[in-house]
Amino acid sequence: MSGRDLIKGLTNYGDPEFAAYLRRSFAKSMGYSKEMLDRPIVGIATSASGFNNCHRSVPDLVEAIKRGVLGAGGLPIEFPTISLGEVFLSPTSFVFRNLMAMDVEEMIRAQPMSAVVLVGGCDKTGPAQLMGAISAGVPAIQLVVGPMMTGRYRGERLGACTDCRRFWARHRAGDMADGEIGVVEDNLAVTSGTCAVMGTASTMACLSEALGLCLPGSAAVPAVHADRLRMAEATGVEAMRLAESGTAPGALITRASLDNAIRVLVAIGGSTNAIIHLAAIAGRVGLTIDPRHLNAISESTPVLVNLKPTGEQYMEDFHAAGGMDAVLDELRPLLHLGCRDVTGQTLEERLQRRPAFVDRTVIRSTSEPFHGTGSLVALFGNLAPNGSILKCAAADARLFEHTGRAVVFKNLDDLSARIDDPDLDVEPDDVLVLQHAGPIGAGMPEAGYLPIPSKLARAGVKDMVRISDARMSGTAFGTVILHASPECAIGGPLGLVRSGDRIRLSVKARTVDVLLTDQELEARRQAEAPPKPQPVRGYARLYAQHVLGPELGCDFDFLRQPEQEK
Repeated sequence: MSGRDLIKGLTNYGDPEFAAYLRRSFAKSMGYSKEMLDRPIVGIATSASGFNNCHRSVPDLVEAIKRGVLGAGGLPIEFPTISLGEVFLSPTSFVFRNLMAMDVEEMIRAQPMSAVVLVGGCDKTGPAQLMGAISAGVPAIQLVVGPMMTGRYRGERLGACTDCRRFWARHRAGDMADGEIGVVEDNLAVTSGTCAVMGTASTMACLSEALGLCLPGSAAVPAVHADRLRMAEATGVEAMRLAESGTAPGALITRASLDNAIRVLVAIGGSTNAIIHLAAIAGRVGLTIDPRHLNAISESTPVLVNLKPTGEQYMEDFHAAGGMDAVLDELRPLLHLGCRDVTGQTLEERLQRRPAFVDRTVIRSTSEPFHGTGSLVALFGNLAPNGSILKCAAADARLFEHTGRAVVFKNLDDLSARIDDPDLDVEPDDVLVLQHAGPIGAGMPEAGYLPIPSKLARAGVKDMVRISDARMSGTAFGTVILHASPECAIGGPLGLVRSGDRIRLSVKARTVDVLLTDQELEARRQAEAPPKPQPVRGYARLYAQHVLGPELGCDFDFLRQPEQEK
């Protein structure tokens, strides 16, 4: 391998020797010595951007990775990919996850390297990097940027973004003046890193570790902690070992490792978005995640982690409390211990090193869990034949068996125009329905967390049953049914609901239904107007024509591997 990486995948000029000669010449123009160019190459895929606050620390991490690679005898070469700053993209970062995955895959495949380090962490960045690297088939290891530290407001800790929703709800209810919400705004996100709670970014970091795709113990280290830089250096060293072993990330994605990841997802009270991302990752090796199997895992897994949005603590507390080592140790009897990680060790070998300390106010034992089992459930019924998701651990249990009148919003514009209308016909027991917010309909934004109508919020209403074909931020909470599939834009039954219909939720039965007969639903379907034309150009057209449903990870149909047993 040594000395040959530079001439892997030569540019095609019709003369390979000329191509190698020209590549060496151009590489030397960057000041590399011949001795350095003879080393194995480790690529560093960076996702820093001025439009990505989460990744402000990436340049420092890259330098630490380079130290590790150089010290282990390799040549580190960084290269950029698309960056997905969660709050800076319209209509939503989720639309561009697949585009980033394609970028990562093609740049890894097209450029000469024996291994690659994936540096990122913002909500859709991490999954996109894993999807792309798995499909590229080159040895890869992920380094997440880590969670930010908390801020302060009047003696209270603040963490983006669960607390931003809590204070915004108070502002909408008239309990906070503009000046005060501005003070909160100034103190929500005070360091580099991803959200300080168990949102999608931290959830996916933990699941990356559970899948074995990053160094053990690396998921929860805060972004500004010196240990994050030491993890970066160690990741560079490990990337060189991977370059020697040739172990590609797809080899670590098995049914057993996916089951481990789902069990960890439930135990940490993680984001509902992770179900979509795991399904997409699974699809890259020809596997699927059966929502009913998810229910079976959820029903046998307690919630152990007391973190927002399901609890009270923050990611910095999770790290100090024992992090993923403590969670995996508690789950040991429920895990497939033969699964291997990027270091080559099995989970059983990793867990021979017991955590030296576990803070039980943050990470509970299985005998005294934070919540019982069944905290994340897939619901079926005539509103979601292909399934939907409810995060029970972040919802009001009083609404788990509920029947209410539908209050329907046809799309996001309708929601925005009417949700705070004082004349809106809505009662606390009603069910809020948002239509046409799925992948094709609107890019599947994090709009499933419909706000409580302001007139009800002012009256003290904190939660209502809500259902949509959209997603919800991992930092949000409430009795919110998400990912209803098929989506409205392709004829899903949720689009047939009308205000005044009765909707029944039964968590016990794992169902969500509109109380109409099949004949009534079919009559409405026949009366529906034809769908709007698809976008006419560019990536929007590609997305609309090829995106799959949430049960298949909303990946593109041409990027999934054929179904296989593994």
